[in-house]
Amino acid sequence: MIFINWKKSIIVLLDVVLAVYLLLAVTSFNVPNEGNKLCDKVTIDISDSNNVGFLSAGEIKKILSAKGLYPYMKPIDKVSPRDIEETLKVTPFVKSAECYKTIDGQVCITITQRTPIVRIISNNGADYYIDERGGQLPNSNYSSDLIIATGYISRNFARQSIAPLAKTIMDSPLWSNQIVQINVLPNKSIELVPRVGNHIVCLGQLPEESLVSVQQDSIVSFTLRKLERLEKFYRYGLSVAGWDKYKYIDIEFDNQIICKRKE
Repeated sequence: MIFINWKKSIIVLLDVVLAVYLLLAVTSFNVPNEGNKLCDKVTIDISDSNNVGFLSAGEIKKILSAKGLYPYMKPIDKVSPRDIEETLKVTPFVKSAECYKTIDGQVCITITQRTPIVRIISNNGADYYIDERGGQLPNSNYSSDLIIATGYISRNFARQSIAPLAKTIMDSPLWSNQIVQINVLPNKSIELVPRVGNHIVCLGQLPEESLVSVQQDSIVSFTLRKLERLEKFYRYGLSVAGWDKYKYIDIEFDNQIICKRKE
């Protein structure tokens, strides 16, 4: 026969109930009561805002307000950080977006921008930007100095060829200040327009490969090689002959530099 110690069982049961009660009490105490709170402050942090001028706190507010998501003076429990993040992530100039609420009724938004490296103004009237990953950004009131690429530029050529060319130039402290324009001729030959010196520099045609990644690496190597030759010519040629002596400098061929004098 099995005997049950009812007194001991009741004590154990009471201990379990007490433990559950204490757990719920502690949890309820630590979770803020958002129902009666309003969002009284919105903090918007935009990385690289001094260097990349596409986005501002005002633009972020306008984007969220248009979707009814701007959280200021809304009940904090009605604010959805996920909805705010998803709305901002589909904005063309936003690379990443994070949003969270604080227990004192604030909403914090952190934005990382996409970085443009070149502006494309093609002969067919297209006007847009290419970012560091080859992505396309629409035309905007962007005010920072960027290389402008003009001429016969398709969208694929801009993404696969002009982007690595422009990025290589922009990565150089010397050439990012010296080169202001890339021009693409009908045969896809590349011309560079410098800031100093009243002349045009011809690089020739960019490498073409079957794989995009291989092509981009080839373009980087090609550009570095050409710019190294151009730097030597600037240093040992134009510095002696004069910066305004030539109107056209052709460095397409590796074994020679062809210069055309001004009339």
